[in-house]
Amino acid sequence: MKAATLAQLKKELQHLDREELLQFCLRLGRFKLENKELITYLLFYADDEDGYMETVKQQLDNQFAEINTTSYFYIKKSVRKIVKGLKKNIRYSGKKETEAELLLYFCKKLLTMKPSIKRNKVLTNTYERQLALAQKKISGLHEDLQYDLNLLLEDLKSF
Repeated sequence: MKAATLAQLKKELQHLDREELLQFCLRLGRFKLENKELITYLLFYADDEDGYMETVKQQLDNQFAEINTTSYFYIKKSVRKIVKGLKKNIRYSGKKETEAELLLYFCKKLLTMKPSIKRNKVLTNTYERQLALAQKKISGLHEDLQYDLNLLLEDLKSF
């Protein structure tokens, strides 16, 4: 079966009544965890972006606390997993300011991690890639937000 385009889906969904739409959403939530997470974001966090960012930051704190720091192999593996989850959470929001702020927070957590990432090239590259991505997102924001986030960015660049 070939998937329909978004335009086709939108056209068909406009013809459904409220009860049928509710059933579709519930059915979508049963199939994949990402669908359920997106519905959760849309229902509970879309109006409170600051609360969503705090929730994601708390998740990052917990994930960084659980990293096995006995070897750089385990650290790299865990950091890749954290980045993957962070990208997923950023995708739910779709707002550039949220993305920039969460990327900067991730970089700050990565920089303060023990043992230092400076001793491992892969972790340093991951840090620099996420910092460059944050800088790119900051450049597209309003001037006031750019100024505030650029201050954080400059602090992180001077590690």
